[in-house]
Amino acid sequence: MRKSLLIGLALLVTASGGVAYAVGGKAQDRPAAATAQRQTTFAIENMTCATCPITVKKAMEGVTGVTAVSVDFASKTARATYDPRRTNAAAIAAASTNAGYPARAIQN
Repeated sequence: MRKSLLIGLALLVTASGGVAYAVGGKAQDRPAAATAQRQTTFAIENMTCATCPITVKKAMEGVTGVTAVSVDFASKTARATYDPRRTNAAAIAAASTNAGYPARAIQN
């Protein structure tokens, strides 16, 4: 009985606009989280060994609002995904620079 109730409730919530509706609004009233994200590519200096990208990645990920970082050792670049309402490219570059790897934004 409990399983049937949960399945029925899940179907009702889904049919009524999904989880966004269930927590107090229509799904179309809420912006998708992906649209709020921004990506910036940074040129990174001083990366000379295989552990350097790990340090850069951790430094950039430590900035509030950063959701993902990928570092390419071969091209000496990093690409950060972040919430522009919580941080900006300058703060992310500063985090890398403070960790010993000067960074500058090269592409938004």
